[in-house]
Amino acid sequence: MNNTTKRTALVTGANKGIGLETARQLADAGYVVWIGSRDLDRGRAAAEALSAHGEVRVVALDVTDEDSVRSAAAEIGAAHGSLDVLVNNAAVAMVEGEGPPSAVDLETVREDIEVNLFGPLRVTQAFLPLVKKSPEGRIVNVSTKMASLSPLADPESIQRAAQKAFPIFAYPVSKTALNSLTGWLAAELADTPIKVNSVCPGVNKTDMNSDPSGSHPSEGAKVAVRAAMLGADGPTGSFFDIDGPAPW
Repeated sequence: MNNTTKRTALVTGANKGIGLETARQLADAGYVVWIGSRDLDRGRAAAEALSAHGEVRVVALDVTDEDSVRSAAAEIGAAHGSLDVLVNNAAVAMVEGEGPPSAVDLETVREDIEVNLFGPLRVTQAFLPLVKKSPEGRIVNVSTKMASLSPLADPESIQRAAQKAFPIFAYPVSKTALNSLTGWLAAELADTPIKVNSVCPGVNKTDMNSDPSGSHPSEGAKVAVRAAMLGADGPTGSFFDIDGPAPW
């Protein structure tokens, strides 16, 4: 990417966890980083915590609210006129009502899809005009290998075994839909410089995951930052983790 001008990035859900670490690493790389946060006070606190790392700003952004998203796009557009990187990180994993397909609460599925699919879609539609004005726009959708469909067809796969041991449906299927958005959007933008990819940050210790074996969120953020900083010869319409390609 061109290093002669100050590049800009928006990370949704960036007041904590992987989003905060993604913002930190992009600021370290010289980007003007916007922290998108539903709670403006928490967003301001996060931006202040990162102030030593570079130019970090905050914008009120609720990915489930059309007016909030469009207002954020207008604010960032007025400040810069374009956006180089959009990281769709904001997500939920509802616990209440979660379960296998035969038992999951439909409202839980709706809530996960509202945030994890409709949220990134809403944000992308609002910010795409700004990304198109960047000479090398990047869109990064933070996903999970739990969303992968191909391993579920293999009786010996670790993912299939995990689904039997810890059967959940709403969260994975919402991320499967997000991966579909990645593929369709990459195809739509194939004749532009914009690159659209899904990334899996792996198991990280965050509010959404209390697994004691999880990595620090800074580790998970590395793959999102890698996708955000892809060169012109990098992939688009791909799904990968820190080690390389992930199965669809």
